[in-house]
Amino acid sequence: MSQHSFPTVVVIGNGMVGYKFCEKLMAKSKAFHVVVFGEEPRRAYDRVHLSEFFNGMSAEDLSMSPEDWYRNHDITLHLGDPVTEINRLEKTIHSSRGLVQPYDYLVLATGSGAFVPNIPGVEKDGVFVYRTIEDLELIQQYAHTCRKGAVMGGGLLGLEAAKALIDLGIEETHVIEFAPRLMPRQVDSAGSKTLQTKLEALGLQMHLSKSTTNIAGNGKITALEFADETVLEVDMLVISAGIRPRDELAKLAGLEVGLRGGIVVNEKMQTSDSSIFAIGECALHEGMIYGLVAPGYEMAEVVATQISGGDKGFYGFDMSTKLKLIGIDVASFGDPFVAEPDGRSIVFEDANKGVYKRINISNDGKYLLGGVLVGDADAYNMLLQTVNNKLVLPPNPEDLILGARGGEASTGAGVMSLPDDALICSCEAVTKGDICSAVNEQGITSVDGMKKCNKAGTGCGGCVPLVKDLITGTMKENGQYIKNVVCEHFDHSRQELFDLMKINNIRTYDEALDTFGKGDGCEVCKPVVASVLASLWNDVIVKQHTIQDSNDRYLANIQKGGTYSVVPRIPGGEITPDKLIVIGQVAKDYGLYTKITGGQRIDLFGAHVSDLPEIWEKLIEAGFESGHAYGKALRTVKSCVGSTWCRFGLHDSVSFAIEVEDRYKGIRAPHKLKGGVSGCIRECAEAQSKDFGIIATEKGWNLFVCGNGGSKPQHALLLATDVDKETCVKYLDRFLMFYIKTADPLTRTATWLNKMEGGISYLKNVIINDSLGINEQLEEEMQALINNYHCEWKEVVENPDLRKQFNHFVNAPEEKDPYVQFDTMREQVKAKEW
Repeated sequence: MSQHSFPTVVVIGNGMVGYKFCEKLMAKSKAFHVVVFGEEPRRAYDRVHLSEFFNGMSAEDLSMSPEDWYRNHDITLHLGDPVTEINRLEKTIHSSRGLVQPYDYLVLATGSGAFVPNIPGVEKDGVFVYRTIEDLELIQQYAHTCRKGAVMGGGLLGLEAAKALIDLGIEETHVIEFAPRLMPRQVDSAGSKTLQTKLEALGLQMHLSKSTTNIAGNGKITALEFADETVLEVDMLVISAGIRPRDELAKLAGLEVGLRGGIVVNEKMQTSDSSIFAIGECALHEGMIYGLVAPGYEMAEVVATQISGGDKGFYGFDMSTKLKLIGIDVASFGDPFVAEPDGRSIVFEDANKGVYKRINISNDGKYLLGGVLVGDADAYNMLLQTVNNKLVLPPNPEDLILGARGGEASTGAGVMSLPDDALICSCEAVTKGDICSAVNEQGITSVDGMKKCNKAGTGCGGCVPLVKDLITGTMKENGQYIKNVVCEHFDHSRQELFDLMKINNIRTYDEALDTFGKGDGCEVCKPVVASVLASLWNDVIVKQHTIQDSNDRYLANIQKGGTYSVVPRIPGGEITPDKLIVIGQVAKDYGLYTKITGGQRIDLFGAHVSDLPEIWEKLIEAGFESGHAYGKALRTVKSCVGSTWCRFGLHDSVSFAIEVEDRYKGIRAPHKLKGGVSGCIRECAEAQSKDFGIIATEKGWNLFVCGNGGSKPQHALLLATDVDKETCVKYLDRFLMFYIKTADPLTRTATWLNKMEGGISYLKNVIINDSLGINEQLEEEMQALINNYHCEWKEVVENPDLRKQFNHFVNAPEEKDPYVQFDTMREQVKAKEW
């Protein structure tokens, strides 16, 4: 026993798993003196989202606890002081700073280090690993001087590192993989090929079946040489070829380790010394090293339970994963590689959209064994539950990945059919029973409330949709009224807030919070209220800048590397030669990358905040105005050339598109809006993939609504047939205003209609037949918004107070630093070496 009245627990390692152990032990018992030694100079942080560091997330944002958390729990924390020796005989540890700390229980949470292959030249400047915030800071500093970068490793960590290089503005990013496919442990060959195609479309260059034999360069990397005698010139290399368990302390202490590394543990996570435990990526259980955070958390739970007098064991862990790699969904669950004769596979592949889905089922067709999802992993959670809980499959198992005929896929009664012991949140070991009990016994009715109650959804966040469905399902079973509220600060839906704020003439967020809300607000309700204010009054959005995201705040879309895009409005895609010249001259003067988009306009990328007003000024002088590419507003109304030029055109689609875009420009909505006008049924403007689409007929125009492009395309549905132009616009006024008033936050028109009871038939009755008796009101409200239109760029340019907001710092000098230069590049403007 130690000198303290309580047993002393020493934790070596302050990573995610080490921190989680402390958290779990404190929740079970305060009767321990806990001392933590961390090798890194900072508190435990979220390595799962480490790449967000390059998207502006700070080290403090990544931290897993407030600064005073350890002190408030009477935990002694030593940072930047790695342990150098374990004396098992005296039950003490020795740190690099000379501290000698006795222990009653010792928990090794030393994690893993990057595996660095023994390649000649690996010690050269410009070669990095990708494990810690310090690594990322070094990469970030070095990248400023680089044009070509490579990542060694095409697995999960390697692709995350490749994303980091893209975010840093590296012009060429290469991925080097020894295996013949990407992510060989998670994805089969066909799924890997789909993933590769999508990644290549984003600008990554893949080199598979490549064995690196030498890193060339005189003290500084200049090229990679391969076994096939090819050479790749690069300026920097990030090695992310796997992990190696940190077991060196255990070896020195004489603890049993595996032949290939890892501290051997039993089901209680005990090492060969019963008072020493190992958890996380340093632990070797039944010959397995677990490289995911969820099993590490489960190990932490086991040890916390054992030490505090309980009984719990670790018996393996499901390694199913769902990831979003550079915006691309990738998931595997169960056994992703089952093949005949052990099972049968059903495969869906859409090369056009980059979607691959494979499910493996038992030979009798009753059970799901596993699968792979690439490009669309929305069904992952229920598929995983179907595997883990051995749910019987529907009569047509292909419905699981194709969707049931005429509706959504079903696995029976859905999430409420799962058994109570179904593990919903693997990170925090929260079951369906835990969630339902929290609703029934503690009155929890929101995801935020559930996070505070049992931490469900606070880890990777992948289980949040299931948690929400379980809360809703349990409330429905209880006959409770399910109210769709914005957040805990506003006990109203967006639609209710819209009406209340209109009736009470609310003009600011503070007024709304004081009148209808409570507390200080949050990052959920602030943009919702800002959206409602914009949709009600169509005022200058930057007046609400304190509750806007960065895009609205600076009237431009933030891009990789922190620069912004400038997108002037070009109604219907029609532009004069003089205006084209102005755009070209502005791009040349400010070193901007230009791109003609699918929405028939020209985007200019790479602008800095302080340059934005000057750029807008030049464009406004030439007759341009804001294209609202940054806002939840009308983006474009795409047009074909119509009857003016096309021999198939029935009507003048260009003029109509311009008229419609000019009518609705600047009008804010719950989500972005896109339109299209086609001059004939050949549909060159792709109007049926837009939120509203107008197609010429011999008798007039057909009006389609609620289409959607993007990752989940959906064709628009026919609202009205053979109407004249005036009637078409009238219906559009009503439709758009009805959507603006009733849709939930960040809901596209397609999703809005899908959730609408009665669907398109109900919508037709409202818009055409005036079944609710509100059409006159809708038309008046739309006209009020149209009458109040203003170009937001012009408002800023002409208002000195608003213009001051477009400086990086309040004390920024009038003139730019002459020692900073910029080079134009394909994706962004990148700072040269200072």
